Amino acid sequence: MRCFIIICLLHPFLPGWAASSLHLQIDQLISAKAGGSVAVRSDDSEFFRRAKLDLNGHVPSTSETRTFLKDASPKKRSKLIDQLLNNDAFAEHWTDRLSVMLLERQNLGKVTDEEWQKFLVKALKGKPLWDVLAREMVAAKGVGESRPAMKFLGTADHHKMTENIARLFLGMDLKCAKCHDHPSVAEWKQSHYWGLFSYLNQTKNATNSKDKQAYLVEGVTTKKVDYQSVFKTEKENTGPRLPGGKEVAIPTFEKGKEFDKPAADGLPGVPKFRPRELLARDLTSKDNTYFVRNGVNRIWYLMMGRGLAHPLDEVHGQNPPSHPKLMELLMREFAAHDFDMKWLVREIALSESYQRSSHLPKDVKDVTAESYRTAHPKAMTPEQLLRVVLKTTGNDAWVRALVAPKDAEKFNRRGYFTGTNLEMPPSYEEVRELWLLTYAEPAGTPEVDFLPGLNKALFLMNDRMIQDWLKPKKGNLVERLTKLKSPKDISEEMYLSMLARMPQPDEIETVKDYLEVNKNRRAEALGDLTWALLTSTEFRLNH
Repeated sequence: MRCFIIICLLHPFLPGWAASSLHLQIDQLISAKAGGSVAVRSDDSEFFRRAKLDLNGHVPSTSETRTFLKDASPKKRSKLIDQLLNNDAFAEHWTDRLSVMLLERQNLGKVTDEEWQKFLVKALKGKPLWDVLAREMVAAKGVGESRPAMKFLGTADHHKMTENIARLFLGMDLKCAKCHDHPSVAEWKQSHYWGLFSYLNQTKNATNSKDKQAYLVEGVTTKKVDYQSVFKTEKENTGPRLPGGKEVAIPTFEKGKEFDKPAADGLPGVPKFRPRELLARDLTSKDNTYFVRNGVNRIWYLMMGRGLAHPLDEVHGQNPPSHPKLMELLMREFAAHDFDMKWLVREIALSESYQRSSHLPKDVKDVTAESYRTAHPKAMTPEQLLRVVLKTTGNDAWVRALVAPKDAEKFNRRGYFTGTNLEMPPSYEEVRELWLLTYAEPAGTPEVDFLPGLNKALFLMNDRMIQDWLKPKKGNLVERLTKLKSPKDISEEMYLSMLARMPQPDEIETVKDYLEVNKNRRAEALGDLTWALLTSTEFRLNH
């Protein structure tokens, strides 16, 4: 009896107990700071669409939705979450999300996009560990299957590497600290910037004369890095040092004994002291609060649409997390579970906080996003939106199969938008490029919020490529709709395909009325109705 009492008292601190109840603890801590009534649990349609979009990247098919809605099992949501996490589509979708987050659509270095994608997909199909991924990206050894991880450091621009590592793995935007202590964040010092820089300033690009592949190598580090504030006359210096950590002493070696491996095949020798490898090790330590917090914050953002600390790269004492106790809990548990990303995603998905409706409680006119009293509508990435549009309209297969002839002239993208090029894009690659030119932010821009724009709205409304997708073609949605007779059947097929829900009576009536008015142009009218849902806020956002 005594042992049982002791275990009960200690269970919040035991890994096994914490693992089974983390989602419950999430809800307790969110509710404690809600400051009012919270939204009801989402209905099955809303939850099913949200989970499919977040975990597998696409809207469920009509048959999948019907099956889920008919399932009366009380455990169907947890069962669905496990199925989606173990689906290959999870790895593919989260590869897209992590790639957009980490590379910000920049074509960095000489590792191809295909190599980079394969590297991430393989990691995410197994047990994806945030620290392992980060370590491979920063170490960038170029060995075996981890070689594509080099893409993150890209062109070996020392300042760019410093700033990206600080932002994306520590949640610290240190660009302003390059020339002086940060003007508005007292805890971000110039020494933080240059301490990180000194891990990286001997990184170089080199090409192996045998395999002709590019590698990131390290030169010999012999001294500290000098830096000077624009507000001071005296210079300072530092060796490798993490923010908040101790400076790493730079060892000295006898001349000729600085290397573990001699130069070979056009590559320089491998130094005994390799600061970038030390950075990869120490950066990803469980003791590095900045790294652990950043990992939790970014995964929470990907699932909930907003970081506990937001913006993601502005995490400091003057911008504290909205729920400090929750952040501490998630950090502790994430580290205790060896940075298992899939485990953390599952626990968040199981929480009632994630499963709430996006609709406001009846007694509430407005709520702040950081309260999490409702589900926060999330914008799909441009890449995801394209996939969803193609899949829901039933045009995915033939559009992805488009391949430009070898002798085709270069497609005039500018002319396509200005109207001087009336050709349709000849390949899926061109379709994707036109889409990203419209919807994506410029390369190097963090994509964390939905930014509406007139060009985006007009593209969905008027673009001839999209208009073509809404014409009846073999197997696509509009063609399927032409085969149905009753407005009720048409409405159900259309709403289930596009929005993963059954239509309301007034929506069925609207479809009926529109088809009646346009009975002499029925196929075009069905395309119009599909287009109306395609351009709706409900379709565009993951709610």
